[in-house]
Amino acid sequence: MPVKLRLDAPNLSIGRTQTFQLAEQNLAIVRTNTYDWPVTHTSAYPRLAEGPLHAALTDSPVVLIHGPRQSGKTTLARVVCDPLGYRYLTFDDDTTREAATIDPVGFIADLPANVVLDEIQRVPALLTAIKASVDVDRTPGRFVLTGSTNVLLVPNLADSLAGRMEILRLHPLAQVELEQRTTSFLKNLFEDGFSAGTGDRLGKELAERVVAGGYPAALERTTATRRARWYSDYVQAIVERDVRDLTRVQGLDVLPKLMTMAAGQTARLINVTELSAPFQLSRPTIREYVTLLERVFLLEELPPWHTNRLSRLVKTPKLHVGDTGLVAALLGIDADDLWADRSLYGQLLETFVLQELRRLATSHERVLAFHHFRDKDGVEVDIVIEQGARAVAGVEVKAAATVTEADFRGLRKLQHAAGSAFRHGVVLYDGNTSVTFGNGMYAVPIRHLWEEH
Repeated sequence: MPVKLRLDAPNLSIGRTQTFQLAEQNLAIVRTNTYDWPVTHTSAYPRLAEGPLHAALTDSPVVLIHGPRQSGKTTLARVVCDPLGYRYLTFDDDTTREAATIDPVGFIADLPANVVLDEIQRVPALLTAIKASVDVDRTPGRFVLTGSTNVLLVPNLADSLAGRMEILRLHPLAQVELEQRTTSFLKNLFEDGFSAGTGDRLGKELAERVVAGGYPAALERTTATRRARWYSDYVQAIVERDVRDLTRVQGLDVLPKLMTMAAGQTARLINVTELSAPFQLSRPTIREYVTLLERVFLLEELPPWHTNRLSRLVKTPKLHVGDTGLVAALLGIDADDLWADRSLYGQLLETFVLQELRRLATSHERVLAFHHFRDKDGVEVDIVIEQGARAVAGVEVKAAATVTEADFRGLRKLQHAAGSAFRHGVVLYDGNTSVTFGNGMYAVPIRHLWEEH
C-alpha cells in the first residue's frame, strides 16, 4: 500500500517556514510512494501540448495548464519540467493547501525559483500572491500551474494574472497521440487543401474509438464494462470534489443525472427546458448547474458563428460533452449499441470530431476559435473554425460511407457568408476516398484526422 501522510488538524501556531517544510516532507513521501517521481520520467503518449509548453516557458512568467482531471496535466508538467529542475507541490495535499491558505504571500516567498503548483484552483487566493511576486520578478518560467477548473469561466480568477500568464488547455488523448502519428489536417484545412487518395474505411472500428474516449486511465481498462465503471466513478468524484469546491449550492446530487441528460443532448442545440424536465428545479438553477459542469470541463457550449451578411441565423449554442467515452458510459451503450443506432451514432460522431479538432488545435501555430453555423431554415455546418479574424473553414460530419453534393449545402452557404475569408469546406465521412467537390470543397475520410494521406 502506498504511504500518504496528512495533517487533519495542522498546528496553526508554527511558522510558515516550518509549515512549508512539513509539507515538503509529506510530499517527499507521497512522491516516492504514490506519484513515483523519477528523474527520468517518460510519458506513455507524447502530447501535442509539449511543444507549446516548452515555448511558453521561454517568455511567460506563469504558465497554466488547465483541463479535466485525469487528462494528463501533472504528467505533462513532469515530463517537461522535471528535467529542468522544477520542484513540485500539489494542493490536493491537505498540509500544503493549509499552508498556502493561511499565508499566501509567505508561501510564495518561500518557494524555490522554479516550481510546479498542482491543482491551483483549490487555493484561489494564491493567484494574487503570484501576481505580486511576478510584478517584482518577471523571469520567464517561474511558475507552472495546473488546474482542473476552467479559469476562463471563473470570475476574477484569470483576470488577476492577465498579461502575466499563458494558458494551455490540455484535453484527454487525441487519436493522433494514441496512434503516435502526425497529421497536417488543420494545415490542409486552412492552407493547402486535400489531395486525392484512397484507403480503407474504418467501419465499426470507428464506433469503438468513439465509445472508448480519450482518458488515459479509462483506456487502460481492458473491457467496455470496466471503462464504463471508471467513467461513472469519475463523474461522481468530480461532483463530490471539484464542483463542491466551486459552490456552496445545495442539491448537487442531481448533477450526475443532469450529466446523463446532457449526454443525450450532445451535438444538439442546448435546451434548458428539456434538461430541467426530470428535476423539480427552475430553469435558472439548471442553467447554473450546466455552467458548473462547464467549469470542470465535463460539458462545453459551442457558440454560433455569425456575420452581418446573414440576418436569419440561429443564435443558440450547441451542447457537447467533453469526451465521447464519457457519453457512452453515461448512456450505457457500447460499440455494438452505437453502431446499431445510427441517429445516436451521428450525434456522438459529431462530438468526437469536434473534440479531436480541439485537441489538434493544441499544437496549431495559430489560435483557433470553434463555432457552429445554423440558419432559421435549418441549413447548418457542424463545426466552423476561425483562424484569426480573416480565415474561416467549415467541417460537416457524416456517419455514412458516401458523400453527395447535397451534403455540401451548409458549407456552400457558409462560404457565401464568409466571403473572401473562407478557406475550405470539408465533409468528414467514414469512406475510403478523399476527393474534391470543386471550389474549395472536399470529402475526406475521418481517419485523416490522425493519419497523413
